[in-house]
Amino acid sequence: MARLAPADENRLYISDVAFRHMVDGRLHVVDGKQMKYLGLVPTGFGGQSLLSPDKRTIYVVSTFYPRLSRGERTDVVSLYDADTLAYRSEIVIPPRHAQSLNYRGIIATSADGRFLYVQNATPATSVSIVDLKENKLASEVQTPGCWGIFASAASSQRFHSLCSDGAMLTVTHDASGQPAGQKRSARMFDPQEDPVFLHAERIGNTLYFVSFNGNVYTADLSGEAPSFGKPWPMVDAADARGGWKPGGYQLFALHAATQRLYVGMHPRSREGSHKTPAAEIWTIDLARQKRVARAPGQNALALTVTQGARPTLYALDAMKAGVVALDPAARLKPVARLDNVTENAVQVEAHQ
Repeated sequence: MARLAPADENRLYISDVAFRHMVDGRLHVVDGKQMKYLGLVPTGFGGQSLLSPDKRTIYVVSTFYPRLSRGERTDVVSLYDADTLAYRSEIVIPPRHAQSLNYRGIIATSADGRFLYVQNATPATSVSIVDLKENKLASEVQTPGCWGIFASAASSQRFHSLCSDGAMLTVTHDASGQPAGQKRSARMFDPQEDPVFLHAERIGNTLYFVSFNGNVYTADLSGEAPSFGKPWPMVDAADARGGWKPGGYQLFALHAATQRLYVGMHPRSREGSHKTPAAEIWTIDLARQKRVARAPGQNALALTVTQGARPTLYALDAMKAGVVALDPAARLKPVARLDNVTENAVQVEAHQ
């Protein structure tokens, strides 16, 4: 298997659920700087993908049936070489992994890379803890009423989940992956009045969430239990009258060094419009809690930004089934694009 050119932060991984043939999902690998297609990794049915912390392995959690759409279900964690995209090995896990669209937080690794956490849905919610050192399932933890996995950066034996009542659940385990306890926090958000999107961005131990109404929430995960900052609005009174609200799937990206948040927004919002592609992309200064720029939205359903000194913002264009590179230093001017890459992609991640 030929090796790819060494990856930098501009290598992109685009998850494609492929609605017309969902048993055959794909992870498209693209050089975002040259806008060159590099290859793909098969992701099976309902596949979720993640790059390992050391950037050497791509983990794919997926389902397979011996007759494609029927037969005994098998769920596996497949390991692929990030340098060649070649298959390495697999770990069989309980046939309960969530067959959802592609979201960050459906699978996650512990801070040290030892464990892979997999969101399950039967529809009861639980998390499989996979020991990547021993290549086996370590345990399964029940997480009733809670969804999504946010691994702690402060401890390799702790992760958190968002709950339907607006609280967060903290789950701890021991060094071998066996459950050691769980605790529910106070409420971070009101699920009836201002629900948050599952997608989150991180600076150190702080998670940033955006709500359906355009408010920014923070959760500090540095302690044994999360603590929450006071939420604040991105939308001023004039834009609220125009019905501007966030929309998309991976709908915002965060550049840590400059504290800039890039958010897909749409006007004339209504109940159920929270997945509308972006009409504009707003740049929000987190330090000042204020919008500092707005730019054309590129029909974005998903956004990610590289973390270097001269970042690039990448957007998945829902209309042209492609990816476009935007320059934050030039008011998000498009600098390159590659269309017709995907069929049904809602997640893009950079090699960083």
